[in-house]
Amino acid sequence: MNEQRAFEAVKKQLKPARYEHTLRVVETAEELAGKYHARLEKVRLAAILHDYAKYRPAGEMKEVIRSADWLSDEWCSYGEAILHAPAGAALVRSELGITDEDVIRAIVYHTTGRAGMTLIEKIVFLADYIEPGRKFPGIESVRQAADDSLDRGCLLALANTIGFLTSKKQPVFPDTFHAYNELVKLTMRGLKS
Repeated sequence: MNEQRAFEAVKKQLKPARYEHTLRVVETAEELAGKYHARLEKVRLAAILHDYAKYRPAGEMKEVIRSADWLSDEWCSYGEAILHAPAGAALVRSELGITDEDVIRAIVYHTTGRAGMTLIEKIVFLADYIEPGRKFPGIESVRQAADDSLDRGCLLALANTIGFLTSKKQPVFPDTFHAYNELVKLTMRGLKS
């Protein structure tokens, strides 16, 4: 799928403010891809499509997740805020014909992260978190870290997410903890050498 068709498909699915967010995520992802030497076409496509299912009803998203034999039902047990990521990946595969696994995985994990994230996954995850329209406590330190180290940027974003969810007594998806733990070990090893 070319980018123009991807933008057209996404624009039909999103409210104007969310579409503007998507444009900022694409721009931020492109900057990170250049800085960290990622495949630009894959990064851009994943960034364009990352919120494809954002406004689908929760029941529909859960049904999409449960009917995709490559997704775990576990996604349905951790709140509605993360459902659009795996559901969106399944829907861009079935509705738009996207089969590139790098793009699919970047969409699936753009809200939660996971241990073993690829370069493309890290970039889309972080671009979604730090795009210029985001305004919340701690965002500037994540942006600064991302400018110096992709892993440290992702680590701070994950730490903030875990802290926010636990302060609200909300469950944290296990992949988020696994991503955090892995990146702590990676960044600590880097600081010791």
